[in-house]
Amino acid sequence: MTKAKPTLILNHQEIEHKIKRMAFQIYESNVNETEIILAGIAENGYTLAKKLHQQLTSISDLEIKLCEVKLDKKNPLNGVSTSLQVTEYENKSIILVDDVLNSGSTLIYGVRHFLEVTLKKFQTAVLVDRSHKKFPVKADVKGISLSTSLNETIKVSFGQNSKATLFE
Repeated sequence: MTKAKPTLILNHQEIEHKIKRMAFQIYESNVNETEIILAGIAENGYTLAKKLHQQLTSISDLEIKLCEVKLDKKNPLNGVSTSLQVTEYENKSIILVDDVLNSGSTLIYGVRHFLEVTLKKFQTAVLVDRSHKKFPVKADVKGISLSTSLNETIKVSFGQNSKATLFE
């Protein structure tokens, strides 16, 4: 049996367009805020958060802080750490950012970490929502929604030739 060829879902230009649209959605839902925290899950989620930060600073006067969220995706009970101290995001509006929403486990453990303090508002943002949730978490802001099979995976690469690819 031959393996299917990877399918390009989004090319660099399409990803940049999705990020810009996502930034406008984030701004519209936080227009009355003075400050928001973009909390990106380490690696691609944090890269996406930085790209959203660039777009948001060009379209709004919001004060935007970046926060890197680190967690062990294989063993999420090992704990979550952030690049910001709790006092820096307490009583603030937070958007938890990741590249792909698969089962929801990464986001749910990230959400759990932030819910240990009082927040003003909490949202989630993903570039690709696969709709295979095992946990009751949804993306408030998403670049694209895809129906995929469970044996397929999506790989997002950022950079000059950024792309989102579906693998079987």
